[in-house]
Amino acid sequence: MKIAVTVNGTRYERDVEPRMLLVHFLREELGLTGTNIGCDTSQCGACTVHLDGQALKSCTCLAVQADGRRVRTIEGLAADGEMHPVQQAFWDKHGLQCGFCTPGMILSVVSLLERNPHPSEQEIRLGLEGNLCRCTGYQNIVRAVQAAAQAQGGA
Repeated sequence: MKIAVTVNGTRYERDVEPRMLLVHFLREELGLTGTNIGCDTSQCGACTVHLDGQALKSCTCLAVQADGRRVRTIEGLAADGEMHPVQQAFWDKHGLQCGFCTPGMILSVVSLLERNPHPSEQEIRLGLEGNLCRCTGYQNIVRAVQAAAQAQGGA
């Protein structure tokens, strides 16, 4: 099937297999490997992207379902060579260790802060429920979210 999808502001037209997952389209067809495949069961959140502004586990969506829509990946988050405030906060507050879950975690946090610019610690932890980190105890991730919220004029 032929699809046209705008990814990180660039329009792409490709022929894809109807059963190809969005995560595989991004990685294999477009070379955007920041979107990670962690579990193949939609449990870990490493493949989280934004589809029309909403966080989505890209292993749960077919590429054909993104036809005519906008996708943002971790590669499209920084602007003009400057990290997004959430990326910067993860760096500053050591909200990552191995980094495998980080792209999906960051995109989930961006969505969380767009919905709730002043989240409490409990709301942050609930907002990250669909993202698993196997390296940390989440405390520095929570601190990074709090710092990002403050940097963006929130909490």
